[in-house]
Amino acid sequence: MSTALIGDLTELGGVGLAVTEIGVDPPPLTATPGVVQVGVHRGGPVPGGGLDPFDILLSSDPAAPGPWVGAPPARLDAMVAELRAAVEAQPTAAAVAAQVLRASLEVSFEQALVAESLAYSMLLASEGFRAWRAANPPRDRPDDGTPRVLVDAGRTLGLRLNRPDARNAFDARMRDELAEALSFAMEHPDAPPVSLTGSGPAFSAGGDLDEFGRAADPGQAHLIRTLRSPARLARALGGRLTAHLHGACVGAGIEVPAAAARVTARPGAHFRLPEVSMGLIPGAGGTATIPRRIGRRRACYMAISGADIDLATALAWRLVDGVEV
Repeated sequence: MSTALIGDLTELGGVGLAVTEIGVDPPPLTATPGVVQVGVHRGGPVPGGGLDPFDILLSSDPAAPGPWVGAPPARLDAMVAELRAAVEAQPTAAAVAAQVLRASLEVSFEQALVAESLAYSMLLASEGFRAWRAANPPRDRPDDGTPRVLVDAGRTLGLRLNRPDARNAFDARMRDELAEALSFAMEHPDAPPVSLTGSGPAFSAGGDLDEFGRAADPGQAHLIRTLRSPARLARALGGRLTAHLHGACVGAGIEVPAAAARVTARPGAHFRLPEVSMGLIPGAGGTATIPRRIGRRRACYMAISGADIDLATALAWRLVDGVEV
């Protein structure tokens, strides 16, 4: 979309970011479909009602309970400025992220995955993504044929991401092999516990950027994403699956494990959703899995800000269930 058209949409209230100062009683607010609504609480009791129209809630109380994102008072204005800059840089992707997240918890998990994938495919044709792709041209790299996922069929069925030289970046082959391994776990006659880990210094640095936007047919890509969804299979395993995280857990590297019944992480693990900055939204299930752990407002903050979430915050929000030493 051209800069002029984005400007027109902004003037019409179709996209952008709106900030509302919230006291004890949130003011009446009607949500606008494409505008990211941010509520800011600067002091006094943290409001607990009247918050439904807001996509992101920021509080100067670092210990503010969900759905608030708490921060030191000195950081609050900077966080608002960072959100505003992120929305101005990718207004379409930010609007779509907020819209998809508003619906995520109102529908079934399967329906939420479908809605995410449809929106993701649509954004692949957007000017925001095309501009990012032009500024970050993909590289052609040979495939060495090494298995992307290793399976250890012991008493616990171990699944290990196996692309350490690329920080376990999710490419189509890793997605497909992980879906196949999770399907094998689902059908295992002994129904053993299942562990999901990653080789090398990071659990996963997220999607393989060199593959973004390369699908010839976005409609078919949507159907493939929903058919071969590791997040869908991870959730279907229920209490049998534990994800063990370490290092960088970016994009798909937190979207998929967030579907597990239990998620643990080693000290130093950190979490981030970078897709909106690329003109996209999380596309590996994150708009379905992450809100079901931390709520849609904190998930929206992660998605639009692209901020790093440290392990202490992830524990407080219940994005992660425990720490491994």
